[in-house]
Amino acid sequence: MSLYSSERLHTLRVIVTGGGTGGHTYPALTTVTTLQRRLAETGAAPEVLWVGVAGGLESKIAERNHIPFRAITTGKLRRSTSPKDLARNFVDAFRIPIGVLQAVLTVARTKPAVALSTGGYVSVPIGLAAKLFGVPYLLHEQTLSLGLANRILARVATRILLSHEASLEHLPPKARAKAVVTGNPIRAEVFQGDPARAYQAFNLEPNLPLVLVTGGAAGAQQINRMLTGVLGDLLQYCQIVHQCGSLSYTEMQQVAASLPPQLAARYHVLDFIHDELPDLLAAAHIVVARSGAGTVAELTALGKACVLVPYPFSAADEQRVTARHLAATGAAVMLDGPTATPEELRTAIHGLLADPHRREAMARAARTHGKPDAADHVVTELLAVSAR
Repeated sequence: MSLYSSERLHTLRVIVTGGGTGGHTYPALTTVTTLQRRLAETGAAPEVLWVGVAGGLESKIAERNHIPFRAITTGKLRRSTSPKDLARNFVDAFRIPIGVLQAVLTVARTKPAVALSTGGYVSVPIGLAAKLFGVPYLLHEQTLSLGLANRILARVATRILLSHEASLEHLPPKARAKAVVTGNPIRAEVFQGDPARAYQAFNLEPNLPLVLVTGGAAGAQQINRMLTGVLGDLLQYCQIVHQCGSLSYTEMQQVAASLPPQLAARYHVLDFIHDELPDLLAAAHIVVARSGAGTVAELTALGKACVLVPYPFSAADEQRVTARHLAATGAAVMLDGPTATPEELRTAIHGLLADPHRREAMARAARTHGKPDAADHVVTELLAVSAR
């Protein structure tokens, strides 16, 4: 059945759903802000409702950006056979129908012209409700291989938006016909970095290569410990800005205090990098990072030479799959997460520091994977589907 008359697009109503992690949440936010900017050029504004889990990251991001939010119940199907996860699956099996009912009521009351999901289990109820009411439904996949929720939703989606060309082979033949490679939406401010601001803000040495090390917003203890083992050696050849996460901040400050004064001046450790991140990305000669979908989207769009250390426990091993794919095309150096050693990190960074031509070749290869206009492409697909 359909909820709409020919007047439905006079005001563009959009339901956006996705959350649980930053990898699902921030592409949704970037798409919403890009849609708002696109329509503002014509004097219009969308009516956006973000549907997610109460208390989840998506609820906080929606509130911070003044986007109306509605919470629904959802459950997660865990593939582990441990007694604990089996018990949690049993409980969640009763939550899922409640979430579907709440999603059906939400879609019925909102009457959206289009629904967009960016992943996470909260997306499933809205996808099913959109199908029930004939609402055009787009799903966006950030990773190279589709997550379980999106594999379910691919069957009911009007359009499947992918971040990587290689993801097409992970879709069944019928789904490939409605798939479009858009890339992964990236915050506009990432492209506005200024190296000079970074050098000034951190009092960096102008003629010394800069290595940016980050494990993401929460840090990565594995990367921190690998760096600790070779920090004194690396600082003889470069300067390092290190986002270590709050849990390791005290420990890494102690490491910094143990360095000789000349080397200590080349090491800048922070628990979290705030507004300076775009400037640091612009200034960095090499980036050491995890290979999460959002991080990879930014690094490839910017064309950065990078050393990727995949998180060994990512869902479906997606980080290792992504890092291996980039490394195979010369777009990154991959250090295998569970077995990576400090010596391998030192060798990787030394090799790139000593060979500017290799860094430039890696940057060019990275750009071939990058999609800097991904957010605009997603919005174009959203508007095209909503106009049907």
